[in-house]
Order: sequence, then structure tokens, then C-alpha cells
Amino acid sequence: MPIIQSVERALGILDLFDEYDKELKLTEITKRMNLHKSTVHSLLKTLQKHHYIEQNNENGKYYLGMKLFERGHYVIQNLDLRALARESLLTLAKVSGRTIHLVILDGREGIYIDKVENPNAAILYSRIGRRVPIHSSGAGKALVAFKEPAELEKILDGYEYTKQTKNTLTDKETFLQELKTIKEQGYAIDNEENEPGVCCVALPIRDYTGQVIAAISSSTAANHLTNEELEKIIESSKTTADELSRKLGYDFHSILIN
Repeated sequence: MPIIQSVERALGILDLFDEYDKELKLTEITKRMNLHKSTVHSLLKTLQKHHYIEQNNENGKYYLGMKLFERGHYVIQNLDLRALARESLLTLAKVSGRTIHLVILDGREGIYIDKVENPNAAILYSRIGRRVPIHSSGAGKALVAFKEPAELEKILDGYEYTKQTKNTLTDKETFLQELKTIKEQGYAIDNEENEPGVCCVALPIRDYTGQVIAAISSSTAANHLTNEELEKIIESSKTTADELSRKLGYDFHSILIN
């Protein structure tokens, strides 16, 4: 796999800063990177433009920007969520006998940040890090169904409703109606819309502000899913999603009162 030299150099510059070298001069960075001054200056200006590097106006030295803190916060938040949810996911997989995923929204896609397999589960081939479309996956639907109208409109502006299977929703109007139903019933279903033969049930996980920050999904083979089984999956998944939301500080009682 080819290495992009400019990207590698930019990352190398970021790695120069630590608890001992919080600020560095251009000449120091140039010497440590063993690069021409003009090259380093261009790299710094690019990083500065995107706020990964900032410059002290008083002494001209460079230091790490707040963008790194912002991105690092997202990573830590997601890692904490994984740790918080792990035991609950294990229990749900054991009780349901199915593959369970923990999913977050990344741009216009859902991304699996954790997965628990039951040895008896019919669906085993998914993987952590896999991305799923928001319009055809249960988790994707659950992640966007509870967004404020303005935020949802921004996400869907220019969105492509790629047809994954014969059941995929392929237009905005139908998708919005689906999201309305999900918001009313509290859960989302992917009825062989993302992969043939696979059904998923997904429920939102909320934080202390009431915002949906993740979703859990249970995957099963479509030919194994009866109405009775579907109700059991929804009930057990809701118990787990509500439990995780409470751990994150979401107060169902106060929301109902308000």
C-alpha cells in the first residue's frame, strides 16, 4: 500500500509535540523533521488552516490546535460508550441468541463500534468498523429518526438512496415517512433492505441531554423471524437500550413530565 508522503510528514509534525515540547519554533520543527524550511512552513500552514496547529502571536511558536482535542474527545466518548455497553451487549446476545451491534453515526453512515456474537446466531459475518447506509439499515434509521428537522434536512441534503436490495427505500419522501413511524414506535426495522435474507431491529441510545448518540441492533435471518420472535427481539433490545440510556444519564421520567 503506497504511503502519501505529505500526509506522513504532517502527522510527523503533530507527533513532535508532547508534555515537554508544548510549543516549537519553525526552525526547531524543520531541524527535527530534517526537511526544507519552505516545505515545513507549507505543512504548518495547511495544518493551521484546519486548526490542528495554531501559532502563538507573541513568540511565533506553533502548538497543537483545539481540533485535536475535539477529535480526541469523540474517540474517548466512543471508547467509553463501548466499555459502558459491553456487558449489556453480552447479556442481550446471550438472551436473544443473536448477533448484537453497537452503532454510531459518522457523517451520513452508521459505523459498527462493537459487536457481540452468539455462537448459535444465524448472522456472524459482520465486523467492527463496517459502515452501513442510514436509509437501508435498522441502525442507520434509528440514529437519524430522532434528529431535529433542520439537522435531518442537512444530513439528507444531496443524499443518495442507493438500492441495496429489492426492499430498499429509494426516495426521500418514503424514507421520511419511515422515520416518522420509527419516531412514533420507538424502534427501527430493516426488513431485508440492506442485505437479502437479513433482518435487523434497532433502538436508539440517548445521553443525558436526550440526544441519540448510538443505537443497538439485533440481526437475524429473515426466514427465522416470526411475529412472535420479532416482538421478543424488540422487547429485549428495548430493555437493553433503556438501560444504557439511563447509565448515560437519560431521565425517562423527567422527559415524560416535560
